[in-house]
Amino acid sequence: MPQRTFSIVKPDAVRKGFTGAILAEIEKAGFQIVAIKKQSISKEQAKGFYAVHTGKPFFEPLCEFMSSGPLFLMVLEKDNAVADLRKLMGATNPANAEEGTIRKKFAGSIQENAIHGSDAEDTAAFEIGYWFAGHELI
Repeated sequence: MPQRTFSIVKPDAVRKGFTGAILAEIEKAGFQIVAIKKQSISKEQAKGFYAVHTGKPFFEPLCEFMSSGPLFLMVLEKDNAVADLRKLMGATNPANAEEGTIRKKFAGSIQENAIHGSDAEDTAAFEIGYWFAGHELI
């Protein structure tokens, strides 16, 4: 039974022109792109999305960064999608990411780490619903 997960190609990767290469890695790994849209988000939207991190030292800089330029919001589908995307992305800190992972190839730092992916099925459901209306999911 295919599972859905949520992902973002972050502003740093979009700015550096890595979006196409990252999407190719995702498709090569067997994910179907159910929905995708490019948009800029406000700091308020970022704060709502990352509300779970409110009060943590990285919260404000993260929201500032995520609203700093266009990004790509995506719904992806495949068997074991959540875990498989986490593995494909690599460690949050690209210095610790395994060779061949998206963050090892495209991320510049722990903050500017190219891609976001849901960490659990319930998180994925919240994140998909936050950015996509039901009619946008084909």
